[in-house]
Amino acid sequence: MAIFRLSRLVLKSKPVANHKNVFLKRTATTTPTGAILPEPEKQPFGLLSIVFTVVPGLLIGAAISKNIANFLEENELFVPSDDDDDDD
Repeated sequence: MAIFRLSRLVLKSKPVANHKNVFLKRTATTTPTGAILPEPEKQPFGLLSIVFTVVPGLLIGAAISKNIANFLEENELFVPSDDDDDDD
């Protein structure tokens, strides 16, 4: 199904070279008049904000996983076998 969608997307897309009135212009770094925009402001505490975002996400994810594993084991939907622990 993904191949069908991809092929449909490729067939719908047309090269820009065929259009005579299309001008490709990147305006991300310039104004419409052509002036260069100032450098974007840097975020203070960049690395610290990443840490404060990732750590709670990991802790919440671990807590959810632990609760789901306990639920599965209590309802005997998934119980690890003791045979795998025997190395003798």
